[in-house]
Amino acid sequence: MKEYTLNVAGYRIRFGSMIGGPDLAPGPRFQRNVVKSDGSYDLFVRVHTGVFPAPENMKRVFHAPLMEDLGARVPIRRLENFWSVYKHKSGLMLSTVFPLNSPDLRGSLRYSLEIPEWDLYVEGAKGPFDPFEYPLDGLILYYLTVMNGDIFIHGSAVEHKGKGYLFTGISGSGKTTMARIWEKEGARVIHDDRIIIRRVHEGFELHNTPVYNDDEPRSAPLSRIFLIAHGMHNEIIPMRGANALSRVMSNCIQHNWSTEIIGQLTGSLYLLIQTTPVCGYWFVPDSSAVEYALTHES
Repeated sequence: MKEYTLNVAGYRIRFGSMIGGPDLAPGPRFQRNVVKSDGSYDLFVRVHTGVFPAPENMKRVFHAPLMEDLGARVPIRRLENFWSVYKHKSGLMLSTVFPLNSPDLRGSLRYSLEIPEWDLYVEGAKGPFDPFEYPLDGLILYYLTVMNGDIFIHGSAVEHKGKGYLFTGISGSGKTTMARIWEKEGARVIHDDRIIIRRVHEGFELHNTPVYNDDEPRSAPLSRIFLIAHGMHNEIIPMRGANALSRVMSNCIQHNWSTEIIGQLTGSLYLLIQTTPVCGYWFVPDSSAVEYALTHES
């Protein structure tokens, strides 16, 4: 196909292949996010075949090597030249390789934090190309949240009786465990990996992002944030002010090459903690953790 639209976290993301561009095919993770195209979009990504005509004096402002265990799909390995962000005056460009695909496949994304029309240049595509293939999925979503003043965070989230609960913390703190415990107690899991928090008139909403092949768009109103860790017993301690802001911020997905982006995220988090209770939660990984949280609502 030459064009399709995804609904991810309430964003309408439209992909269109330009003249001479590759055929496009949404990957298996996004099949349930495909929506009918009506010409509207929150972001339009134009896909081209070839090399991005980058200015000679573009400066690299952020670089990310690959140091990741991708499970059975790809062995553990390191790529020095994984993806990078370049800047020239007000222009931004992101270059990347695709570790789950051919080593010859490369992409360059010319994007803006003000204009919702970006250009993706693809080299080495053989057959239909997924313009949302890893790592472009997370990168595009991240800069889309930046553009909209939203928050992208590592965490799990559930919806229980109309309320949304976010669990966030360092790796191994129990984010997936907490989601499964609540699910056994009747809650609906929004996601257990990457969450987007969007501001709405009534407050904030939790949205999932496609990570697994059977993902579908899910959301819930955000009622409470838990900074979790395993404990010998269940204990909840309210957090406020700079402590709450900095602890939540430490778990946000962020590329700290721009003071403006950092300032914007800080402002969004300030509004968040002003309206949403934030708590430290040391929990025992069984059903008592759910009962304890529900009986200790602030």
